[in-house]
Amino acid sequence: MEQRRCGRRARGYFLGCVVVVLLWSVASAQIQYSISEEVKEGTVVGNVAKDLGLDKSTLKDRKYRIVSNNEDPLFRVNQNDGILYVSRKIDREEVCAQASTCSINLKTVLESPLEVHYVKVEILDINDHSPTFLEQEKRLEISESVLPGARFQLKPSRDLDSGHFSVQHYKLSQNEHFRLEVRDKGEDGKIPIIVLQKSLDREASGSHSLLLTALDGGKPPKTGEMNILVKVLDINDNPPIFSKDVYSVSLPENVQIGTTVTKVNARDIDEGQNGEVFYSFGNSVSHKLFQLFDINSSTGEITVKGLIDYEQKDKYEIEIEASDKGLAPLTTEKSVIIKIVDVNDNAPEIEVTSFSSSIPEDSRPGTTVALISVNDLDSGLNGKVICSINEDVTFSLTPSLQEKMYSLVTKSPLDREKQSHYDLTITAKDAGQPPLSSEKTISVVVSDVNDNSPEFSLSPYTFYVTEANEPGTSVFSVKAFDRDENDNALISYHILRDGGEENKMASFLNINSETGDILALKSFDFETVKTFQFHVVASDSGSPQLSSNVTVNVFILDQNDNAPVILYPLSSNGSAEGVEEIPRNANAGQVVTKVRAYDADIGYNGWLLFSLQEVTEHSLFALDRYTGQIRTLRLFTETDEAEHKLLILVKDNGNVSLSATATVIVKVVEPKEAFAASDVKSATNHDEESNVTFYLMITLASVSALFIISIIVLIAMQCSKSTDYTSKYLQETNYDGTLCHSIQYRSGDKRYMLVGPRMSIGSTIVPGSHANTLVLPDRRRPSTEVRHKHVARAMSSAQKL
Repeated sequence: MEQRRCGRRARGYFLGCVVVVLLWSVASAQIQYSISEEVKEGTVVGNVAKDLGLDKSTLKDRKYRIVSNNEDPLFRVNQNDGILYVSRKIDREEVCAQASTCSINLKTVLESPLEVHYVKVEILDINDHSPTFLEQEKRLEISESVLPGARFQLKPSRDLDSGHFSVQHYKLSQNEHFRLEVRDKGEDGKIPIIVLQKSLDREASGSHSLLLTALDGGKPPKTGEMNILVKVLDINDNPPIFSKDVYSVSLPENVQIGTTVTKVNARDIDEGQNGEVFYSFGNSVSHKLFQLFDINSSTGEITVKGLIDYEQKDKYEIEIEASDKGLAPLTTEKSVIIKIVDVNDNAPEIEVTSFSSSIPEDSRPGTTVALISVNDLDSGLNGKVICSINEDVTFSLTPSLQEKMYSLVTKSPLDREKQSHYDLTITAKDAGQPPLSSEKTISVVVSDVNDNSPEFSLSPYTFYVTEANEPGTSVFSVKAFDRDENDNALISYHILRDGGEENKMASFLNINSETGDILALKSFDFETVKTFQFHVVASDSGSPQLSSNVTVNVFILDQNDNAPVILYPLSSNGSAEGVEEIPRNANAGQVVTKVRAYDADIGYNGWLLFSLQEVTEHSLFALDRYTGQIRTLRLFTETDEAEHKLLILVKDNGNVSLSATATVIVKVVEPKEAFAASDVKSATNHDEESNVTFYLMITLASVSALFIISIIVLIAMQCSKSTDYTSKYLQETNYDGTLCHSIQYRSGDKRYMLVGPRMSIGSTIVPGSHANTLVLPDRRRPSTEVRHKHVARAMSSAQKL
């Protein structure tokens, strides 16, 4: 006895242990394990990483995991060692009901690169349930006229275990009237049938008590019992007989409730209540069928009572009983086979197995973004699914080696600056009639890479800076932008200092690396430097770093910072004072002398005017305010003084005028003395007068050449097509001043001239230039008005000279 107990415990412990069987399937390329139900949490199922040949050190970095929609999964995988564990207690009957084979398919995923491996775990049943009958006591009423061989089908015993541990056979208590038969109904189990083997005699015994025992296949087997009480009735000896041997019908799924499935008919040749037949479902019919179908007990018409779904079950076999109403009813069973016809009532289901929500814009075509699986519960064409993606996107779906699996990949290069976000709509459509479809939208973000260099808003830059600026202050700024984002678009500026001669002014400039503001470290002097050029480099903060440069042209604008300088008269000690002699018999209008002055500024700042500040006799001398010539107004008389002092004021036309003074002393001498003095003076000033004459000749020749060129240009323009040209012109009214400087330069497609008071009529004042900078008209697009003004300007210049 003790040995038997020990043997039972050993077998129980053996059944409770983990049975791990590793099966490699070359065709499906998946791992299969087996494990018993009811094992403890944390039980090892198998070393998946080892069996798949995976590197254990990379499992955690590659996010090795089981893909499952179940909130409480049955299994888990350790990312450190790749071992598959049981995460909670497994009840096979809960997971797979009474299926003959219980397999759980696990989908494991690794990333970077993406890999999908399938693991199949078979749950082995253990004998942990005893057979049970729905009724603890069954009452049968059997007429005494029933002949031996009559069969009485009973409700089968149910065992939640499956396979070998389900109900295997029945045992009936010893008696002389009944024997037991068992009918194997496959999925519906083994049906116990009591067969009358000896005629009943009510007078000998009015009832019989039997004990039916159900046994499963365990060792030792577990049992369940049901008491059968047989009551013997009298005289109804003809059971109902069905009109057909086989009832088989096809029924489309999703038919309306109340639809007639078929109608069975049975006939009893007895009379009265013994021949009146009524119909019902047999005892072997499961409670689920009672929810789906109903039968009219009077007519035998079977109707639909619940929702018929092909995907749940495609065939039903219903046992129909036809019984009479005799005192001891006789019953006949007949099976009705209902085949469910599939209709296209299930839309495809789309599942995103693995998804990378962000992808770099420099990803190559063919890069996998996501794995898509589709499934349709329908069968045949209704379950055949075609998957597609919305058009006009840079992504495509490619079928995978495994059925109903697709890879979402890039089909062309990405550019975040053109499109940084994609909403991809995946459509799954079956081949049914009418076809059903479903959609799923996933969002893909294109991440930035540093593939764009900074771009300046202008190229080149042209700036105008007034001379005598304050050192250390911002004089102008440059601005660049980068179409990338974040650090790739963070721009810093610096000035290119290559040490070349043309870049020497860059050493006097500094730039704010963040804002692009450029500061002058010194004060500029127009008279020293009128224009210069340097280069600014803009660099982003990406990796690798990208940069671009721009040329900056700077023009210095003149200010009135130079006072006039007296060139003549000039005494030996450096003061502006001179002595002139004139004969007393000089005629009215005779030139006494000419005051010469120079201003280093240009434009109005260098335009000089002359005026008499002090004079001893106003009626004797006159001063030309433009040329500085001093002339006599009348003849000298005997009463006029012999010496006259003239104080000449020379001033420019700046906003704040600067001036200088010169003193001329005119001595009136007798004619003989004047001639002698004139000879001495002419000898002294001979060289100076010669130089002046030479300069005047050059100026006259230049103006004449300019006049001739203007006439030729006018004739050429007359022959070409004129276009509209509008501008504001300077009006040469009240002209006064001396010959001044002029500087021409070009910026972009415009030509500029810095001029003095004798400016061209056809020139345009640029706002903000202090009236010193003029825009020269483009000679390639002259209008008639401009051509006329060019000619007028040339003629006016010639006349003034």
